[in-house]
Amino acid sequence: MSNPFDPETLAFYAAEAPVYTASGKDGSFRHLEPFLTLLAPGASILELGCGGGYDAAFMLARGFDVDATDGVAEMAAKTEARIGRPVRTMRFDELDAVERYDAVVAAASLLHVPRSGLPAILARIHCALRPGGWHIASFKGGGAEGRDRFGRYFNYLTCGEAEAAYRSAGNWATLAIEEVLGGGYDGVQGPWLKVVARKPEAP
Repeated sequence: MSNPFDPETLAFYAAEAPVYTASGKDGSFRHLEPFLTLLAPGASILELGCGGGYDAAFMLARGFDVDATDGVAEMAAKTEARIGRPVRTMRFDELDAVERYDAVVAAASLLHVPRSGLPAILARIHCALRPGGWHIASFKGGGAEGRDRFGRYFNYLTCGEAEAAYRSAGNWATLAIEEVLGGGYDGVQGPWLKVVARKPEAP
């Protein structure tokens, strides 16, 4: 795949937005709360792939300045309705911010980026972070890219593949990758990767 996004996956979320957001658990990404303790009060956070808006609502309730985005307008509208503020429609390859955010949160969203395009997207995230900024993401593990029963593309990374993609995207002061067990919209339990990274402080 040469595209930095998969059209079939975007089409799935556009068509299934009402069902998908209604079927989601009424709670935030389980690794989000401990991640937020790394940030200063009121920190500026970019959320990539906000989905149903649960994480955006969670972060806003804790006083953070959240810029919620999704690559699908129908999903962005669902988050907008939940949090009562504008939500931008933005694909990952449209991110062009430079040292603007204290953190970038991407829960179960970057896992849809075709493998060949992932380092370039991670480089955009690195650029968007302020010096000393933090990033968290989650990916489905497995080691062989493919599609689920809904036709959605997943990059299914191993820990080593995730590390290689992040290392090629920029210099990280911290890069911690952990394999955990989790589930998803398809109801299947399996390996996931949790990635926490930090951009170096300014010299």
